[in-house]
Amino acid sequence: MEATAFIAPLRAWENVNDIRGGEYNGGRRETTNDNGQIGLFQDVFKSVVNQVKETQADVETKQYLLSTGQLDDAHTLPIAEAKASFSLDVLITLRNKTLESYNELIKINV
Repeated sequence: MEATAFIAPLRAWENVNDIRGGEYNGGRRETTNDNGQIGLFQDVFKSVVNQVKETQADVETKQYLLSTGQLDDAHTLPIAEAKASFSLDVLITLRNKTLESYNELIKINV
């Protein structure tokens, strides 16, 4: 059986406020589009999608371990499910706000 911590803390998401002088210093490579603008939204969106994938994979692993009797503490499954649910809620909110912003931009007369 694998040794697990009693309760694993949430891993912090990357800081979005590290924008200095037109470059994104969030610990990852810079992405720019054709206009030379930083793809900050793209990085944030990818980070959120990866967070959802990781938390869902953790839930599936814990479900398997619980069903086979290999999970020592059954309370970690509901905690993992809550983390996955929260991550998905953040992704859905981000998507909805993005679509709302896009629709507002379309309404602007040039």
